[in-house]
Order: sequence, then C-alpha cells, then structure tokens
Amino acid sequence: MDAFYETFDASFAEMIDINRPPEMIANGFTWTEGPVWLNNTLYFNDIPAKQMMKWQPGHQATVALPESEFANGNTLDGQGRMVSCEHGGRRVIRRLDPLDADAVEVIADSYQGKRLNSPNDVVVKSDGSVWFTDPPYGINSEVEGYPADSEIGGCYVFCVTPDGAITAVVTDFDKPNGLAFSPDESQLYIADSGAIRGASFPGIDYNLPHHIRVFDVDGTTLSGGRVFAEIMPGIPDGFRVDHDGLIWTSALDGIHCLDTAGNCLGKIRLPSPTSNICFGGASGTDMFITSSDCVWWVRSNRTDAAQILKSQS
Repeated sequence: MDAFYETFDASFAEMIDINRPPEMIANGFTWTEGPVWLNNTLYFNDIPAKQMMKWQPGHQATVALPESEFANGNTLDGQGRMVSCEHGGRRVIRRLDPLDADAVEVIADSYQGKRLNSPNDVVVKSDGSVWFTDPPYGINSEVEGYPADSEIGGCYVFCVTPDGAITAVVTDFDKPNGLAFSPDESQLYIADSGAIRGASFPGIDYNLPHHIRVFDVDGTTLSGGRVFAEIMPGIPDGFRVDHDGLIWTSALDGIHCLDTAGNCLGKIRLPSPTSNICFGGASGTDMFITSSDCVWWVRSNRTDAAQILKSQS
C-alpha cells in the first residue's frame, strides 16, 4: 500500500494508474456530490451551498448554477441530457440546459398525491425509465434542504416509466442512496446508508445499514434484494458500475472497487469521507470523485456500463 492506493487483488493495479496519485482538481467547498461528465465538462454539486459547479481540464472550477435547490445526484439519460435530484424542490428533473435553472422538465415530484421526501440519487435505464432513491436527508435538517415532515411516510426506491407512471419498486430500506444497474441491466444495485442519519446527526451507527443490496430486474419489478456487500469504514453513498460489472463505491476512506461477488479488489484512498464517482474525460475512462470539500481525478481504463449500453440502444 502507498499513500493513495491499496491493492488486494493484482487485477486492481491493471485497472488504474497506481503510479500516478489522484489529482485534486477543485476544493474549498462544503460537501460535494453528484459528479457527471457532459460536453467536455464535469458538473458537480455543493449541496449545502445550493450551487452546481463546473470544471474543464486546464481551468478552475466555477459556478454553473448559483441556485440549485440543494441538488444532489446527477446522471445522463439516453439523449445525453442531465437528470438531477433536488433535495430542496423534492423532485427529480431533467435539465434541458445545465446552465439555466429554469430550463427543466419535472420527471417526478409526488407519489400517490403526496410530496416526495428528498430525491437523492438517480439512474436512467436504456428503455428511458428513471430510477431514483428518496431518503429524508433533505427534510431532516436545514443543511441539505428544508426541514419538513415526510408525507409519504417511508423511504422508497421509485421507477418512472417514459409515460410518466411512478411505481415504488422497493419499500423496505432504511435510507436508500446510490444505485446503478449491472452492464446488462438484469440486476440493480442499491446502497442503504442508514448508518448515517443525516447532516445534523454526526457519527456512524454500524448497527444500522451500511451495505449495498442487489436485486433481480424484470421490467419495473425487483426481486431478491440480498446484501451484496457491507462497506467499512463508513457507508456506501454513490457508486458506479463499470463495463466489466465491477462496482466502484464511495466509503469513509475513499473509493472501494468490488467484484461481482462483492469482494474488495482494491481502494483509492482519499483523506476525507467520499460521496460519489463518475467516469468521463476525453476517453470516458477518467474517474472523477467527490470527496467532502474536494474533487479528485484518477486515470483508469474503466468505462461506465450505463453510458455504453445507452449509446448502443
């Protein structure tokens, strides 16, 4: 192990450039989240500051949206448009222009006539359906949203089909968080970050969920739901699945690379609690990692399974 990488399997050293330390490309924020690569630009959110930021190689990070409504997770749909989760707006939106806060389409803001809690993270399937998690992190404190009571009375995972119909596909999570499909979309991985209660409740309670579950997918129906891997130290927040089906998940000490059996192949070790990761850059193989007040850049030979599948559909 060196200062930045820890290898448990020889294959890990073949996937990233372990001779090149992670490069900090932006810092000075409060809590960064939702990295997404779009049009040669990395976008990410500083949730407590209610701002979306943008960064391009060779430039400093600047404000993309000065008012983001405590936006959290971002992803791309099949047409390359940004889809975002708003804690403050308590909705999932499609951004028609990532530099215009008003140029949006609302994908979901209610379920059975009741407002959502605070949508957290989102993924778009190749058939155009939008899947997102809805824990209460944005309504249980003023740090990441606006304090309010839950109207739906639970923490669900939802699917919105292209015709706008919304279905609660999982209802037994403590705090559903990051999610991603396997390369063939036959499985859906979902994090449960219940061990972290929220921004106003410091500390980790390891008696509560800190794992990723995996479900079998049949249309909009999920089955199974076994625990795929427990994350230590910390919790799984956001993660991505690469073209080989490997899971790159956030943790307290950086990014953990898990194989399809849940074994940890190696770690990208970072000095602060880490929230999320995306693939991007000119080749699509660069890793961009949001970690507390910073954003890091790691070179790899990995690609995002979701974007490859959507580009082929």
